[in-house]
Amino acid sequence: MSSTAVIVVIVVVVIALLALAAFAWSMNGRRKSRRLKERFGPEYDRHLSETNDPAETERVLAEREKRHRGLSLRTLDDRERETFERRWTAVQAEFVDDPDHAVDRADALVDELMSARGYPVDDFEQRAADVSVEHPVVVQRYREARRIAQANREHRADTEELRGAVTSYRELVQALLGGDRHHDGQHDGRHGGDPAGPQDTRRKETSA
Repeated sequence: MSSTAVIVVIVVVVIALLALAAFAWSMNGRRKSRRLKERFGPEYDRHLSETNDPAETERVLAEREKRHRGLSLRTLDDRERETFERRWTAVQAEFVDDPDHAVDRADALVDELMSARGYPVDDFEQRAADVSVEHPVVVQRYREARRIAQANREHRADTEELRGAVTSYRELVQALLGGDRHHDGQHDGRHGGDPAGPQDTRRKETSA
């Protein structure tokens, strides 16, 4: 075989290897994108709508996963879980007579519960980002509940908004009390409804 033929063969082999490497890189990127979309769902869509940059969205969400793996999260023991459940029941009961205070208590209870699970709670946005790794659906409701709680402190929230906030807080409480055993897909559709029982609440409000 002439030297020219050898060079041609080498060039063809190199091109083929580069093409295979590019294909493998592309497939790996697609698998990563699909995995992040499946894991984060609406949280992926929310971040993408803010950045309009799929690569940046995936970088941020991958960093969330990495940070989450470094958190020292713990599952509550039975006594702790029962205590938080009892306190949450009291919050829901209070909503009937004092929805403003109930929302404030719900917000504070969620902070305590997250801290007990091992989540850093100093910064809300970081807290929501940490929670989104395991609960990407519930965290959407959590952000909305927090917005309503803040608006309520400025007297800018009506009773129906407060009801929605407590319901959203409840979904997060239930997710966090479940420890690592459940994720959003298992919670959705199984714990709906209004705080403190919607029919009972409305009957009491009507009869007042």
